[in-house]
Amino acid sequence: MRMLAWLQELGRQRPDGGAERMGGAAQKPADHPIPQAPGTHAGTFMFATGIECSYPVVLGRDGRPHRQDELEKCDHYRYWRDDLRLVREDMRLTYLRYGPPLHRVFLGPGRYDWAFTDDVLAEMHRLGIVPIVDLCHFGTPDWLGNSFQNPDFPRYLGEYARAFAERFPWVRYYTPVNEIYVGAKFSGLLGWWNERLTTERGFVTALKHMCLASLYAMEQILAVRPDAVFVQSESSEYYHQSCTDVEAAHVADFENQRRFLALDMLYAHPLRADMERFVREQGVTIDELDYFMNNRLGARCVMGNDYYVTNEHMVMHDGSIRAPGEVFGWYLVTREYYERYHRPVMHTETNMADESGATDWLWKQWHNVQYMRYQGVPVLGFTWFSLTDQVDWDTALREDNGHVNALGLYDLNRTIRPVGREYQELIREFRTVPVVPNAPYFGVP
Repeated sequence: MRMLAWLQELGRQRPDGGAERMGGAAQKPADHPIPQAPGTHAGTFMFATGIECSYPVVLGRDGRPHRQDELEKCDHYRYWRDDLRLVREDMRLTYLRYGPPLHRVFLGPGRYDWAFTDDVLAEMHRLGIVPIVDLCHFGTPDWLGNSFQNPDFPRYLGEYARAFAERFPWVRYYTPVNEIYVGAKFSGLLGWWNERLTTERGFVTALKHMCLASLYAMEQILAVRPDAVFVQSESSEYYHQSCTDVEAAHVADFENQRRFLALDMLYAHPLRADMERFVREQGVTIDELDYFMNNRLGARCVMGNDYYVTNEHMVMHDGSIRAPGEVFGWYLVTREYYERYHRPVMHTETNMADESGATDWLWKQWHNVQYMRYQGVPVLGFTWFSLTDQVDWDTALREDNGHVNALGLYDLNRTIRPVGREYQELIREFRTVPVVPNAPYFGVP
């Protein structure tokens, strides 16, 4: 019943958060009212896109650290006004996943350069775009060592979150740390990004620090904006056992527990005994576990479940892992996460590199969302990620090749792709769907 009440309250909010506030604080500037998106009304489903904003540090060709700034590589710093116009006026979207460049904004303790973010957020405000703000998207500022192993990272992200919320009190939706599982795996276990470690301790330490940072950020934002909502975007994964081999079964079982660790810590879900032993062996203290298991911030969260064709994995006889493509799909994989956490859901990322197959993939993802809603699961939104094509994701940003990945609704010339036109049609057809399944029966607008 508490979830229903929470969803009813969310459904009564205007996109700007201005009506029927839960906390009553942090009013938006009165002289800049945010108009409602054409064709939408309060309580409708959250169709969204996002601006690709990753900024991990990798090892460059010259053997020196090199930041892969996707906002720069995709020309968003040059064309941000055009990008926002496409979101609002061409796609006719209200919601936008957006990550200001942490490494450019946060210059040191108590020091910020807000110039670019001020301009972009002011234009969003003027256009009526409702941002879901990513505070940390796969990287840290140089002065924090470009490492999620740094124990100071959590408290400083909390400081940044407080400063952001105070500067932009009209912003209600946040993703404090994007895809913690992926960030920890690529940085601490696979040796690809940032600290580039290849150890289980490196993975667990990165994951622990990102979870702490996310919770600290939530606490600081709620102190400024008591009705804030946190859309925790996480990669929805599944490991299939391809054989009867005992070792393969062990690997698949372990990885299917590992995928839950970030959300277990954020949502205070008890770890399975062997996973608790694992994280303790890798340096998580009893006090830290107590903090994770006793926090209640998960009650403020929408569970964002990202899904790509690479999200399912096959464990082979020798313990190696291969990519089988889509096997279960978003519905079945996300259903496992929902049954574990019972949080409202949003499909927060998907795309398809094959342009000829992107429109079919879009509709397949949408039908997965619809089917889950028909089952009574509160799926609140859907996101095609991203607005424009991306660069160098074919190597997971490990190499700076300048290779354009045709993943966007628009290409990098800002010309719409077929999947963009199809998404326009999908939004036109379904934009009056209520945010809560069967909302009229619950008295939700």
